[in-house]
Amino acid sequence: MSELMTETPQRAVAIAILYQNGQFLLQLRDDNPQIYHPGCWAFFGGHLEPGEQPAEAMQRELQEEIGYSPSQVQLFGTYQSRNIIRHVFYAPLTVGIETLQLNEGQDLKLCTIEAVRQGSLRSDRLGEPRLLATPHRQMLLDFCQQHPDQLTNWP
Repeated sequence: MSELMTETPQRAVAIAILYQNGQFLLQLRDDNPQIYHPGCWAFFGGHLEPGEQPAEAMQRELQEEIGYSPSQVQLFGTYQSRNIIRHVFYAPLTVGIETLQLNEGQDLKLCTIEAVRQGSLRSDRLGEPRLLATPHRQMLLDFCQQHPDQLTNWP
């Protein structure tokens, strides 16, 4: 008798590196063990709906999660792991963080590159530090390496 191996289907998501004054906007994910990276800092974004293009999903997710729609997003890259494909976009955050509506997650915060390198960020709402999700931290490090001029020239 042989066992059939079933593979988990890949899930496609679109996530955004939003930046302002040399910092990155991050979301503290809920402490729900049934989601990816529970209780960690990560990017805003989410899954693609059937037939939806990644850039469209990115715009929809940002509107749903924080009430923000960048005028234009650019593809940074696509990261693929065993069960998830992450379409990573970047765009400037052109409004003050206080104008954003946190509709998903526990907190949001602008994060410096130093905090990214350290791997944790304090949540003001929870009053404690939390880790950056490992793949999101690596994507930010990759972004900074590939766009070093933008670290000082961002709006």
